[in-house]
Amino acid sequence: MSIEVRQLSFRYGKKAALKDVDFSLESGQFCALLGPNGAGKSTLFALLTRLYAMQNGSIVLNDLDLQKHPTQVMQQLGVVFQQSTLDLDLSVQQNLAYHASLHGLCGTQARLRIAEELQRMDMSNRAHDKVRALNGGHRRRVEIARALLHQPSVLLLDEPTTGLDPKARKALNHYVRQLCADTQLTVLWATHLIDEILPEDRVLLIHQGQLLSSGTGHDLCELSNKQHLADAFEYLTQQTDTAA
Repeated sequence: MSIEVRQLSFRYGKKAALKDVDFSLESGQFCALLGPNGAGKSTLFALLTRLYAMQNGSIVLNDLDLQKHPTQVMQQLGVVFQQSTLDLDLSVQQNLAYHASLHGLCGTQARLRIAEELQRMDMSNRAHDKVRALNGGHRRRVEIARALLHQPSVLLLDEPTTGLDPKARKALNHYVRQLCADTQLTVLWATHLIDEILPEDRVLLIHQGQLLSSGTGHDLCELSNKQHLADAFEYLTQQTDTAA
């Protein structure tokens, strides 16, 4: 397994944000973390990336426990957060070079890795443009290139299409799926948008901090006895609201 999360719980004071979340992902898998706003997706990402200290449970990445081997685990993670963290007044190349240095890449090695990822993103001709001059979709591509510079085995994307138009959202989603197919990269794509998910995708459905389902989109439809994924999502989350 690439990622194993076991009995993960987290509280903000008296409020439970995650309740015994348990799942695993295989290498090279595209998995959607689906849930409405406030479901616990960002809290899970904060724990996976050590922005928050763990309270209960365990996270294991490629057989390394996050609490016991934090440095080794973080070296295998690439992250694209919901809010952009690019420096708008630096060029694409400068943003990537700075991030490469944080991972110990410098000189020729850094230049080669930057060139490879920009080419993969079809962004080579924008290397010397300031980030401020890029549209939202191209900025996201730069952020993904940055996240992949150190060649991680797992890529986490927290609502990566926020602020993008439908065409750009579709293009970015397709590109990340292609990365999985081409490089065996494991992807956890957090979203609240049904149209970013295919019926055959692995889907972790989270609501009110609880993992309601960890099967495919087809499984969600069968579980809810609904024909369409959007209807299944609405039904299952409403059921949880009613039970609460």
